[in-house]
Amino acid sequence: MHLPDWIKTKASGLHNTKALLRSHGVTTVCEEARCPNKGHCFLKPTATFMILGDNCTRNCGFCSVKSGKPSCVDAEEPERVAKAAYELGLKHVVITSVTRDDLPDGGALQFAKTIRAVKTRLPNAKVEVLTPDFKGDINSLKIVLDERPDVFNHNMETIKRLYSIVRPQADYECSINVLRNAKKIAPDIKTKSGLMLGLGETLDEVVELLRDIRSAGCDFLTVGQYLRPSKKNLSVVEYIRPEIFDEIKKRAIELGFEFVASGPLVRSSMNAEEFLKG
Repeated sequence: MHLPDWIKTKASGLHNTKALLRSHGVTTVCEEARCPNKGHCFLKPTATFMILGDNCTRNCGFCSVKSGKPSCVDAEEPERVAKAAYELGLKHVVITSVTRDDLPDGGALQFAKTIRAVKTRLPNAKVEVLTPDFKGDINSLKIVLDERPDVFNHNMETIKRLYSIVRPQADYECSINVLRNAKKIAPDIKTKSGLMLGLGETLDEVVELLRDIRSAGCDFLTVGQYLRPSKKNLSVVEYIRPEIFDEIKKRAIELGFEFVASGPLVRSSMNAEEFLKG
């Protein structure tokens, strides 16, 4: 299936972002997940740091991050991320991770240490975390939120009917409860979620998902087109036209979301700093 004109990206110039990241031995989800906006973001520069290694304990149908036996938790990783963020001069730092079901806390403590390290080096920067579901463990969630990130993000990714196909090792209600519990634990921290279109969902199902996310107290929303990162991943069922993204944004605003980014090339961490500007 060929990409329609409204999805094709233009080549961006080069920046030393990639070399700097390599020099600190840090990983980005921009590269591991083969994000189509990587060239644009690296030019700025900006990057979404991926902690806890590059092997995921889950195998989601949409994701190109490697699935396999994860590495040991690296005690030096939080400081390396902080140094890279400092040298890039970032004002908004986004930290995500692979899913680590092998760890008792799901990797929550490493998130906490990384937030702390970044805030120490960049006290004026905003910090956003995009976490896995921690198997719904509230204590793990609290470990992360106690470090006071400015934004807590957990992506729903898709509608309820498609969860067993798109996210076979995850649970729809568990993910909704992650957002709900995050807001209960820290009501003043902005919460955020994102979803992909083009996997066979209907507009009514998308609106139902928006209602569920908003009912969990979620403040911010991103909606983008699913693009197949490799042949081993799920096929694209449909390329959604821009006017449908506009309609979904309108519906989301009506439901009470404070800020919504909706478009074919929108990704959960792209232009993340704009959400806090309102």
